[in-house]
Amino acid sequence: MFANTLFLLSAVLTLAGAVLVVYSQNLMHACIYLLASLFGVAGLYACIGADFLAATQLVVYAGGVIILMLFAIMLTGGTGNRTNKYGLEKIPAMGNKKTFMIAAFAAIVSALIVIKVTIPVFQNNKNLIVAANAPTVERIGTLLATDHILAFEISSVMLLGALIGAAVISRPRKEIHD
Repeated sequence: MFANTLFLLSAVLTLAGAVLVVYSQNLMHACIYLLASLFGVAGLYACIGADFLAATQLVVYAGGVIILMLFAIMLTGGTGNRTNKYGLEKIPAMGNKKTFMIAAFAAIVSALIVIKVTIPVFQNNKNLIVAANAPTVERIGTLLATDHILAFEISSVMLLGALIGAAVISRPRKEIHD
């Protein structure tokens, strides 16, 4: 009963948040609605037993990305909503007919690949036995600290390099006077 209720509430929160993001006129409100949608996705992850993904969703996306977006909106002002007579925001064109045709072709190819991959899954599920959901955090932690320690350390060095690069790019330039 609890799992069904959690699933329904998470699904409603995810969909309602996503719809409100699309129809919101205020950027700050859109960020808050996106936060609600990301909380709903974390709830959906919890429903399927992916506790590590649920925690990562909350920490990385809901905790980090949304706060970063809110700070960016507050620092840049976030104004300049120009709307047309239908109430929709005017967005400058991002390409020409050629780029839209290439994007449409890529979308069709991607959809066909997804269909090709998922058809056998749905056809061969007659004798499928679903295993019980086991916690994944301990197994992922053990694998990261033993078998995959090199990849873990390389990713930490790459993140440190990105942090240093961002600090170097954002520092003010000194003007040299002759």
